[in-house]
Amino acid sequence: MTAIALGADHAGYPLKEDLKVWLHTRGYETVDLGTRSSESVDYPDFAAAVALAIISGKAARGVLVCGTGIGMAMAANKVPGVRAAACTDSYTARMSREHNDANVLALGARITARDAAIEILDTWLSVPFAGGRHVRRVEKLADLERVRSSAAERADAKAR
Repeated sequence: MTAIALGADHAGYPLKEDLKVWLHTRGYETVDLGTRSSESVDYPDFAAAVALAIISGKAARGVLVCGTGIGMAMAANKVPGVRAAACTDSYTARMSREHNDANVLALGARITARDAAIEILDTWLSVPFAGGRHVRRVEKLADLERVRSSAAERADAKAR
């Protein structure tokens, strides 16, 4: 099995710890990128750490936990090559993998009970990317990342 990178802010810390234990009992290797307590921290730092672990190949997939999952997904999706999905149930988890080939799952500890989060994670890990017509759509997401990078490079050059 491949490594799963984990990250959380203070709101997500307890759930991240529960998910880490669950993953280990299922034989997954985890890379815990923090936080290490419920002391207040900034979620983008942990989203970036997990996103970079994905694109560097240190982990095949990532799981992020904050209060709602929304902030973590937004931050992780700023990193080209990351497709983070904030999922609230097994159906959204299934679709994020099957149709979007999501490589990062974002969960909300304040809106998702522990058992529901485990069910979502289990679904997300077990569903493969369907491929087919969805490949074209995922490639279009990558195209959008290139457009964003090109626009940023032009803006930097213009500012000099």
